[in-house]
Amino acid sequence: MSDLRIQSFDFAAAVARAGLRPDGTPRTEGVEAAPGGFKAAMNTALKQVSQAQFQAQHLQRELTLGNPNVSLEDTMMAMQKAQIGFQATLQVRNRLAQAYSEVMNMQV
Repeated sequence: MSDLRIQSFDFAAAVARAGLRPDGTPRTEGVEAAPGGFKAAMNTALKQVSQAQFQAQHLQRELTLGNPNVSLEDTMMAMQKAQIGFQATLQVRNRLAQAYSEVMNMQV
């Protein structure tokens, strides 16, 4: 039979690992916010999705025109990447709309 030992739970250490102060508020020292914040991150993500869609369209056009330098595999990969990026963007948009709706329906 194995020797099972249960260690006591150190709440203070768990709170520190979670990045919280002992009173439960978030720690701000040593934490740097992303440059530009959420708006800049979303802008960058949308531009990347748009670029991926443009690249996929370009490869589709070149493949259709018979460009020997464009392979079917590269075109299909670009199309799938663009599709996954677009679906992820839709999911983020839906979650943001849902969160906004929930906040607006909160009673004060």
